[in-house]
Amino acid sequence: MALDPQLLEILACPDTHHAPLDYDARAQTLTCTECGRIFEVRDDVPVLLLDEARGGPAAEDARGGSATQP
Repeated sequence: MALDPQLLEILACPDTHHAPLDYDARAQTLTCTECGRIFEVRDDVPVLLLDEARGGPAAEDARGGSATQP
């Protein structure tokens, strides 16, 4: 079962910018259009917890990189 299109319209990143999320039905993920965090969808339930997200600013910091570095 896929996520309800009406639900997808109102979902937003839980970070302070509350940007829209792109849904990848095949991968069962939601990706923030601003910070790039990837949130899993488990059993048709979006897991919108920053601590469980992949990627995004925290992942870049952990790699020693930053979007602001030349």
